Amino acid sequence: MDRITKLASQKAVVIFSKSSCGMSHAIKRLFYEQGVGPAICELDEDSRGKEMEWALMRLGCNPSVPAVFVGGKFVGSANTVMTLHLNGSLKRMLRDAGALWL
Repeated sequence: MDRITKLASQKAVVIFSKSSCGMSHAIKRLFYEQGVGPAICELDEDSRGKEMEWALMRLGCNPSVPAVFVGGKFVGSANTVMTLHLNGSLKRMLRDAGALWL
């Protein structure tokens, strides 16, 4: 859990992902299209990926990826992020975290 917390606070937006996950790819693309350059942690390419995956599940992220952190705070997985995007809250959240300037 400490590793997740440390990684999540290193950049305004951090996405925990798996390189083979279609929803992870869609969420990363959403952020790139918003003009945000998130830090990406591919759990299937990390030696401690399984451990981090379990920690994300304990946080309430089920499935474990994609797991999105904005401003060091856990936002949620794909459904939550898409809901925030559609209702306009995601842009505000990104601006408040310093990930967007417009």
